[in-house]
Amino acid sequence: MTRPDIDTAPLLDLIERWVRFESPSYSQGALQGMAQLIVDDARALKLNAQTSSMGSEGAPLVHIHNRQAGDERPGILVLGHYDTVHPIGTLEKNALRREGDKLYGPGIYDMKAGICLALIGLARAQEQGGTPLPVDLVILPDEETGSHRSRAHIEDFARKSRYALVCEPARAEEGRCVTARKGTGFVTVKAHGRPAHAGMQHQKGRNAIEEIAHQVLALQAMTDYERGVTVNVGVISGGTTVNVVPEHCEIRADFRLPDPQAADELRAKVEGLRARVPDVALDVNFELNRPPMPRTEGTADLLQRCQAYAAAAGLALNEAPMTGGASDANFTAALGLPTLDGLGADGDGAHTLYEHILVSTLAQRQQFWVNTLQGLQ
Repeated sequence: MTRPDIDTAPLLDLIERWVRFESPSYSQGALQGMAQLIVDDARALKLNAQTSSMGSEGAPLVHIHNRQAGDERPGILVLGHYDTVHPIGTLEKNALRREGDKLYGPGIYDMKAGICLALIGLARAQEQGGTPLPVDLVILPDEETGSHRSRAHIEDFARKSRYALVCEPARAEEGRCVTARKGTGFVTVKAHGRPAHAGMQHQKGRNAIEEIAHQVLALQAMTDYERGVTVNVGVISGGTTVNVVPEHCEIRADFRLPDPQAADELRAKVEGLRARVPDVALDVNFELNRPPMPRTEGTADLLQRCQAYAAAAGLALNEAPMTGGASDANFTAALGLPTLDGLGADGDGAHTLYEHILVSTLAQRQQFWVNTLQGLQ
């Protein structure tokens, strides 16, 4: 597992080709085209690749692997997503271009470059004799919107794997990897009041917005920084016009929490919300979208081994503190699978118009993937 001089030209060509093909989460046609591009490129690298439907609607799962026929051994699950947050046309605002060490483009950091690193790493490992464990590179189309369609498929692969490696971008601070993530979810509260003329029959109305104002304060008060729990009411809508007592109002909140116990505690608080305004009905929904990703002994052991593979590639694989952002790693870790995340490209600007990767680090990152896939067993 030495690090020879590495030609990154094929990797850069692949990254640039994928970035030029814009693939926002809500454009099914673009996602279908992106999935086919990935399959074609993987097959050109002499890897097994196919798409799998996840239902009658929506883009497919892409599965790239090096399994021989009949090989059902638990192996290495590598996860990525090919959808981005950027709408079609973002290339006009954040053009694919290189400025010094920075290569810019929508979705390049989160996370097309990361998938390309894993894909080229697997191809190079195959050229050099293969991997001790079979590798399943699974690339999904809906991570940026919550992985609602993908979750069951991710969990199916995870149950048949020994390790999970996730191609989310390395943390912008020193390119660190991720061993723990908070769980994430949503709260929706709807208030149903009674409409009335605001001038002539104000007393007959029951103001849904007034009720929701109480619920906003109650939800915000559930934030506990010492516990690592945050609740953020981010969307509110209601009412029709100023001279009508509003019958309906709704809020949506985001929450982040560090462990399953905090999730249970927050659920109990949310589901215990009660109306404050007489004769107003509340409809409360709590959704844990991604469970917390704890740092386990298995993950710590996996990190130690991967740090050795990184060092052999000339890369320092440092560990980031628990992050409030979630990924598909949350699903694999919740099943007890040793999971290491943030193994994608170095860079910055995820979800922005200055999104970029650092070209100077690609050679080490590429060799790290070769070393890791050849080393884990």
